Amino acid sequence: MESPNLDQLAYLDCAASTPVRPVVLESMMPYLTNQFGNPSGAHRLARSSRRAIDDSREVCAELLGFDPHGIVFTSGGTESDNLAIHGACGSSGIAACPATEHHAVLYPVESHKGRIIEVTAEGDVDLEHLEAVLDDEVSVLSVMLVNNESGRMIDLEPIAEVRDRRAPQALLHTDAVQAVNWMDIAKAATRADLMSLSGHKFGAPKGVGVLATRPHVELNAQLLGGGQEAERRSGTHNTAGIVALGCALQALDESRIDEISRLGVLCNRLAEGLVTAIPGCHATIPKSRRAAGLLQLLIEDVESEALLVLLERFDLMASAAASCASGAMDPSHVLAAMGVHRTAAAGSLRLSLGWCSEEWEIDHALEVVPRCVEQLRGPT
Repeated sequence: MESPNLDQLAYLDCAASTPVRPVVLESMMPYLTNQFGNPSGAHRLARSSRRAIDDSREVCAELLGFDPHGIVFTSGGTESDNLAIHGACGSSGIAACPATEHHAVLYPVESHKGRIIEVTAEGDVDLEHLEAVLDDEVSVLSVMLVNNESGRMIDLEPIAEVRDRRAPQALLHTDAVQAVNWMDIAKAATRADLMSLSGHKFGAPKGVGVLATRPHVELNAQLLGGGQEAERRSGTHNTAGIVALGCALQALDESRIDEISRLGVLCNRLAEGLVTAIPGCHATIPKSRRAAGLLQLLIEDVESEALLVLLERFDLMASAAASCASGAMDPSHVLAAMGVHRTAAAGSLRLSLGWCSEEWEIDHALEVVPRCVEQLRGPT
């Protein structure tokens, strides 16, 4: 195969990170240049930064369905998840979560006498096992709204009902890092006591996130120092990042319905085209149960790492599962929890769309992915 002559890369890894929206970059610039004051100070430049942070806090509160005082700005999704779980458990609490959670939730839960909840073959929470796991000793239950690998959407209402019955004292936390693009987040998280977001998943820069909390939630701070964020998260504010996060969330709120429709059509065409063109290929989650722009495929007789290397040569950026620090292809704990055999999981491919995705990228993927799979499989 000859590499296509494209002016730009086909980027189908938006679940890992999206580019910064132009309007968001513009909103940041004053706080990266002349409005650089430390918001904890008392002079004019400091007050300007503090007002900008307060404005972003108001925007986040309104669009997420929380009180402004409950908005805690963090460095991203991982810190938000950790603050929720460690902060709710303290030194002696017990935490619980499904086996398919992101490691930013799973590892903190395990550090607090973790109780791991089983999931179904389609990645939903096993409610019978949840009933057995919860009791009056559990301090926090964490369940994500959209799985970052499979795209499986989770309804919190039945989970909250079990919590109410079996462990009413337990706080319900949701990692909404992937969900914010694909659902009315305020409505979807109505039953959540705490919710985590990360800006770079929806058009803000990396390094800024939110933990939203209800008024009754008390958190044990994990970062001690200057007492910022009402003493729940010390550290000098990332003013430009916080402004960017509020701007990105506003832009997303204004475009979400149209984008879900547009990207859903593209992603469905991608799924149907690849499943039809590639023998031994199927989606892990049915169309009706997965987020509109997130597609996970299992492809027989192909190893993910080799496929990704070949796809990159033809200017298609994708991933096998979640992004990790090393970029290594470890077996997917999500697929393992869903009962997928390790051999089948080795052929996973995640293709994810976002605000920046265009139709030509889908066309390119429909041409390139089958040809790369065929090349890797060799003569039959």
